[in-house]
Amino acid sequence: MKTKLTALAVTTALVAPAAMAQEMTIVSWGGAYSKSQLRAYHEPYTAKTGVSIINDDSSAEAVAKLRAMDEAGNVTWDVVDVVAADAIRLCDEGLAMEIDADTMLAAAPDGTPASEDFGDLLVSDCFIPQIVYSTAFGYRTDLVGDTAPTEICAVFDTDAYPGKRSLEKRPINNMEWALLCDGVAKSDVYDVLATPEGQDKALAKLDTIKDDVIWWSAGADTPQLLADGEVIMGSTYNGRLFSVIEEQKQPVAMLWDAQVFDLDGWIIPAGLSDERKAQALDYIMFATDTQRLADQAKYISYGPARKSSAPLVGKHADMGIEMAPHMPTDPENAKNTFLYNYEFWADYRDDIDAKFQAWLAK
Repeated sequence: MKTKLTALAVTTALVAPAAMAQEMTIVSWGGAYSKSQLRAYHEPYTAKTGVSIINDDSSAEAVAKLRAMDEAGNVTWDVVDVVAADAIRLCDEGLAMEIDADTMLAAAPDGTPASEDFGDLLVSDCFIPQIVYSTAFGYRTDLVGDTAPTEICAVFDTDAYPGKRSLEKRPINNMEWALLCDGVAKSDVYDVLATPEGQDKALAKLDTIKDDVIWWSAGADTPQLLADGEVIMGSTYNGRLFSVIEEQKQPVAMLWDAQVFDLDGWIIPAGLSDERKAQALDYIMFATDTQRLADQAKYISYGPARKSSAPLVGKHADMGIEMAPHMPTDPENAKNTFLYNYEFWADYRDDIDAKFQAWLAK
């Protein structure tokens, strides 16, 4: 692998900056998250290079769309934001290019190589970590009555908390929460979910609230549903909930119990021209350095993936509030977390997806 990567680095170095593309399509998740990237990465990069960036909010369908582009021989995306499990799948399928962290990513300010600075978060040869985030629940403080929910299983308790819930329209996280609330021990969840019987058990638990669920596909959906009062509680990424609570001042609060920790970051699609590859690598070098990752935390409550960035996280750029207490990794928020299993979902995602979508259609 080292020989191939070194050759790739040399090839990239030979592409002069003047020959780089002057326009890029960067794919992400939309909403408050894309806005944080716009301010922390895209705008400074455009100011520095003159390269214009087209935003595409298709990350939720990234795997399927990259497969289709590869099949058609027409890859139109330059850099794509994906969760770690999807990066593993794309790398395994040859749809993402391999990255040599120490030659293609910036070192820390003190000279620490990128591979050490990112450490264990480099979960795939193709994955460039960006943030640590969690999927958690928000709830309407004015709709839950006198006793606010404190445990994840409140989501399944429609007697105590009647009203609509919003859940993501995919099995990930929903299946884990369902098993936890059906009595499966946290340490056994993925062993159970690996069996057809365990999958049926999770779907049976979800059946108990299926009629009360509004299914979402975009991370911005739940914050809007909460703001409009259409749901009493709903899952989404913690940074989206931060936005609706702190920036929009809606009557919404966090339910951190059993928040699911995950990683998000970049991949560069395989098969780009030398010109586009050089541009993508130049952007990645810039956007994932220590300062840029710390800068993103000024706009949204996600923890930067570099160790060297953490000490630079301070106050929100506009509101002036300390960001550390709003991070999923804050000790008060992380009392009962659930650790997402990247390898499990890389292996089982397609099969369980098909089963989940068939269940949804019933």
